[in-house]
Amino acid sequence: MTALDERAPQTSIRDLGVRARAAGRVLRSLPTERKVAALHAIAAGLRDHHAEILTANARDVEAAVASGLPEAMVARLKLDARALETIAADVLAVSRLPDPVGETTPEATQPSGIRVSTRRVPLGVLGVIYESRPNVTVDVAALGVMSGNAVILRGGKETIHSNAALGDVVAAALASVGLPPTAVQVIRDPARERVLELLKLDDLVDAIIPRGGAGLHRFCVENATVPVIVGGIGVVHLYLDHSFTHTAEDVQTAVQIIRNAKVQKPSACNALDTLLIDRAALDSLPEIARDLAAHGVTLRADAESQAVLDAAGLPAQPAQDADFGTEFLALTASIKVVADLDEALDFIAAHGNHTDVILSRDPAQTERFVQDVDSAAVVVNASPRFNDGGQLGLGAEVAISTQKLHARGPMALRELTTTKWVVVGNGQVRG
Repeated sequence: MTALDERAPQTSIRDLGVRARAAGRVLRSLPTERKVAALHAIAAGLRDHHAEILTANARDVEAAVASGLPEAMVARLKLDARALETIAADVLAVSRLPDPVGETTPEATQPSGIRVSTRRVPLGVLGVIYESRPNVTVDVAALGVMSGNAVILRGGKETIHSNAALGDVVAAALASVGLPPTAVQVIRDPARERVLELLKLDDLVDAIIPRGGAGLHRFCVENATVPVIVGGIGVVHLYLDHSFTHTAEDVQTAVQIIRNAKVQKPSACNALDTLLIDRAALDSLPEIARDLAAHGVTLRADAESQAVLDAAGLPAQPAQDADFGTEFLALTASIKVVADLDEALDFIAAHGNHTDVILSRDPAQTERFVQDVDSAAVVVNASPRFNDGGQLGLGAEVAISTQKLHARGPMALRELTTTKWVVVGNGQVRG
């Protein structure tokens, strides 16, 4: 491993792209067992070089604290021995997933006699731009290698030393099993100009995947000539139907689900933002609000729900229009009373696209919700926090796509591939 030297000349983004394209040609035809061996080498490298990685990470944490970065952001970038072991275990989990590359549909013979099928292949070269969390460096490296894609990684400037150290480990691991180390490359120059150069490298990069806040996504969409797969941002709603509040047991279940949705990881993109409560279920609101307040959640309530909370002596701020349609990424949630499922569906249609939940004991209501809500994930009687690659059985994820073209929802191995047609003939020509 080599320490990051800010004074050293930086490799140009075009050179990274050229190297990635060449490495991608090697990866795309690798047998599964060689990709698995590479992931095992990466996991072993993380364990063998944990001291160097943690030293580099400590530099980032120290700089972040000195710069006044909020405590929550510092916590997101901090690594320790336990976190590194979890990252290594996640790499091994990806190595055990089914390899989608090479899957072929059954051949169909056409009237001309040609036999046609489709075969699943890697996208090619991925540019992934992300913020704060250094574990993303390894997650994307593992998913890229296992799906046969070369990747160019650009993390946030607050994790520059951590990402450089992790990139060195990955590169050495790939070389140790005879694969090109340039299959996974980390941009080490924090200048924003490098991001712009990557976004416009359309002759060498096949897709850009931003992973971060709305500002990062908008910047990529507005500046890229490379196709951008947008995801990870969006408002999460939970609709509480009155049928889920008829028993004390159901109310307690609703309290637990809503608490998990908001509190378990408030900075996550699949954490609850807006609680939509059926007017006929308002009697359950004080119990829900009391539990959320006990866990430090600030509530922003519409007039009707605030009246209920005021009567119960529970704190809430008056909701503004902007509080509906806002992704809070913090211990804040908005509350809106709706007359029925129809009003809830209309509200979600106007504000949602990420993850939306219904709590209901009415099968007809839940089926209508599932059918009508047009979001990346629809959840019935469970927490929205399950909209996650690992929780859905996909292993690690690059991002959660909220667009509709190519991939939607958690992007794991299959979502990092595409298909090509294979046509086999015996001398046929088209008349």
